[in-house]
Amino acid sequence: MRPVYITVLQEETGKRIKKLMDDKCLNVRDIQTACGFEAPQAVYKWINGQSLPSIENMVILSVVLETPIDGILVRSGDASFFVSRGKLCVFTSQRQTYARLKKPVCI
Repeated sequence: MRPVYITVLQEETGKRIKKLMDDKCLNVRDIQTACGFEAPQAVYKWINGQSLPSIENMVILSVVLETPIDGILVRSGDASFFVSRGKLCVFTSQRQTYARLKKPVCI
Protein backbone atom coordinates (compact mmCIF):
# COMPACT_ATOMS: atom_id res chain seq x y z
CA MET A 1 0.00 0.00 0.00
CA ARG A 2 1.29 3.43 -0.89
CA PRO A 3 0.97 6.49 1.38
CA VAL A 4 -2.05 8.76 0.97
CA TYR A 5 -1.35 12.49 1.07
CA ILE A 6 -4.30 14.72 1.89
CA THR A 7 -4.48 18.40 2.74
CA VAL A 8 -7.62 19.95 4.21
CA LEU A 9 -8.34 23.17 2.32
CA GLN A 10 -9.25 25.60 5.07
CA GLU A 11 -10.84 28.37 3.00
CA GLU A 12 -12.87 25.95 0.86
CA THR A 13 -13.99 24.08 3.98
CA GLY A 14 -15.20 27.37 5.45
CA LYS A 15 -17.23 28.05 2.31
CA ARG A 16 -18.73 24.56 2.51
CA ILE A 17 -19.64 25.03 6.18
CA LYS A 18 -21.40 28.29 5.27
CA LYS A 19 -23.27 26.64 2.39
CA LEU A 20 -24.37 23.74 4.59
CA MET A 21 -25.54 26.21 7.23
CA ASP A 22 -27.53 28.12 4.60
CA ASP A 23 -29.04 24.87 3.29
CA LYS A 24 -30.31 24.10 6.81
CA CYS A 25 -31.37 27.73 7.48
CA LEU A 26 -28.88 27.95 10.35
CA ASN A 27 -27.00 31.09 11.33
CA VAL A 28 -23.75 31.70 13.19
CA ARG A 29 -25.60 32.05 16.50
CA ASP A 30 -27.17 28.59 16.03
CA ILE A 31 -23.76 26.99 15.50
CA GLN A 32 -22.28 29.02 18.37
CA THR A 33 -24.98 27.70 20.71
CA ALA A 34 -24.64 24.10 19.51
CA CYS A 35 -20.88 24.21 20.16
CA GLY A 36 -21.33 25.87 23.55
CA PHE A 37 -19.36 29.01 22.69
CA GLU A 38 -19.93 32.24 24.59
CA ALA A 39 -18.94 34.34 21.55
CA PRO A 40 -19.32 33.72 17.78
CA GLN A 41 -15.72 34.51 16.76
CA ALA A 42 -14.67 30.87 16.33
CA VAL A 43 -17.57 30.17 13.96
CA TYR A 44 -16.76 33.29 11.92
CA LYS A 45 -13.13 32.12 11.69
CA TRP A 46 -14.30 28.77 10.32
CA ILE A 47 -16.58 30.21 7.65
CA ASN A 48 -13.99 32.83 6.66
CA GLY A 49 -11.32 30.14 6.26
CA GLN A 50 -9.09 31.45 9.04
CA SER A 51 -9.18 28.23 11.09
CA LEU A 52 -10.72 24.77 11.19
CA PRO A 53 -13.01 23.33 13.87
CA SER A 54 -11.49 20.96 16.41
CA ILE A 55 -12.44 17.31 15.99
CA GLU A 56 -15.02 17.67 18.79
CA ASN A 57 -16.60 20.68 17.07
CA MET A 58 -16.44 18.89 13.73
CA VAL A 59 -18.52 16.08 15.24
CA ILE A 60 -21.03 18.65 16.53
CA LEU A 61 -21.18 20.28 13.08
CA SER A 62 -21.71 16.88 11.51
CA VAL A 63 -24.72 16.23 13.74
CA VAL A 64 -26.21 19.73 13.44
CA LEU A 65 -25.68 19.94 9.67
CA GLU A 66 -26.77 16.30 9.19
CA THR A 67 -23.68 15.71 7.06
CA PRO A 68 -20.81 13.27 7.52
CA ILE A 69 -17.52 14.90 8.50
CA ASP A 70 -16.14 13.90 5.11
CA GLY A 71 -18.95 15.94 3.54
CA ILE A 72 -17.90 19.02 5.49
CA LEU A 73 -14.15 18.93 4.88
CA VAL A 74 -12.77 19.95 1.50
CA ARG A 75 -9.50 18.25 0.80
CA SER A 76 -6.86 17.93 -1.85
CA GLY A 77 -4.46 15.13 -2.41
CA ASP A 78 -4.55 11.77 -4.06
CA ALA A 79 -7.72 10.44 -2.42
CA SER A 80 -10.24 10.72 -5.25
CA PHE A 81 -13.36 9.15 -3.75
CA PHE A 82 -15.10 8.20 -0.53
CA VAL A 83 -18.23 6.39 0.58
CA SER A 84 -21.00 8.40 2.22
CA ARG A 85 -24.35 7.01 3.35
CA GLY A 86 -23.86 3.93 1.24
CA LYS A 87 -23.11 5.82 -1.97
CA LEU A 88 -19.80 6.33 -3.68
CA CYS A 89 -18.88 10.00 -3.90
CA VAL A 90 -16.41 11.00 -6.57
CA PHE A 91 -14.39 14.20 -6.58
CA THR A 92 -15.20 15.95 -9.83
CA SER A 93 -12.74 18.86 -10.04
CA GLN A 94 -9.53 20.38 -8.77
CA ARG A 95 -11.56 22.17 -6.08
CA GLN A 96 -12.58 18.76 -4.73
CA THR A 97 -16.33 19.16 -4.84
CA TYR A 98 -18.19 15.88 -5.05
CA ALA A 99 -21.05 14.35 -6.96
CA ARG A 100 -23.12 11.40 -5.79
CA LEU A 101 -23.51 8.47 -8.13
CA LYS A 102 -26.97 6.91 -8.48
CA LYS A 103 -25.80 3.42 -7.50
CA PRO A 104 -23.12 2.46 -4.99
CA VAL A 105 -19.98 1.13 -6.60
CA CYS A 106 -18.10 -1.67 -4.84
CA ILE A 107 -14.36 -1.43 -5.04
